[in-house]
Amino acid sequence: MKAAATQPIIDFHAHAFPDALAQRAISHLEHGGGVKAFLDGKIASLLASMGAAGIETSVICSIATKPEQFDPILKWSMQVASDRIVPVASIHPKDPDPVGKARKVAEAGLCGVKLHPYYQDFDLDDESLIPLYRVLEELGLIVVCHTGFDFAFSRDRKADPVRIMRVLDRVPGLRFVATHMGAWDDWDEVEKHMLGKPVTMDLSLSLELLGRSRARDMILGHPPDRILFGTDSPWASQIETLRLVQALELGPERESLLLCKNARRLLGRADV
Repeated sequence: MKAAATQPIIDFHAHAFPDALAQRAISHLEHGGGVKAFLDGKIASLLASMGAAGIETSVICSIATKPEQFDPILKWSMQVASDRIVPVASIHPKDPDPVGKARKVAEAGLCGVKLHPYYQDFDLDDESLIPLYRVLEELGLIVVCHTGFDFAFSRDRKADPVRIMRVLDRVPGLRFVATHMGAWDDWDEVEKHMLGKPVTMDLSLSLELLGRSRARDMILGHPPDRILFGTDSPWASQIETLRLVQALELGPERESLLLCKNARRLLGRADV
């Protein structure tokens, strides 16, 4: 059954892979993380899921686990980009020229990049990354970054709220999206260091664990223009995540900002 929706909805955090790689990628990630995917990782399956959930657009987050993956990810991202699929590229922090790669992303017309401190093995506030963050700020590119812990890795504090705030203190104009309600499974620290501050967060793969009461309190305690709808599809169901949001009863204006308006503004869509 299609979820009830009275407005466009943007999923700011989803994943998909080239058709030829999707089965292998999903199998590898399921095995490594001990989770089961809801979709097969292909764009066509994501579009079908979006149709069932009433989602207008999904932002696709690829991860370069090696520096040499930058070019194929960029090429594929340009091929699949459409009104409904908005891909972000990925720069590996150990790339010999990450600043140059950021400029290539901007020249290609993509809106941003995805970073993942665990899969790419770096600390978010490492001093060597400040030049990259500054050029991303200069170019106006969005940084969708995995934050908090990751169930597939040991609980090293690579991307916790303290590190996030250090980066944003150094590069305050960075268009940074802290995924998973600020920091996955580190929400006490989110409440201590991030909640109520001008930090953009998405809701991906967090409502299921936080529970309705705590999730609602956290959302209502954060600036209403700083929360984005995200699912982490295929690792969560888009339609079920949408229903969890609707069950929070945030009120029509907050829900509209969360499901659509904040994302449209961040993406620079003219009709915001």
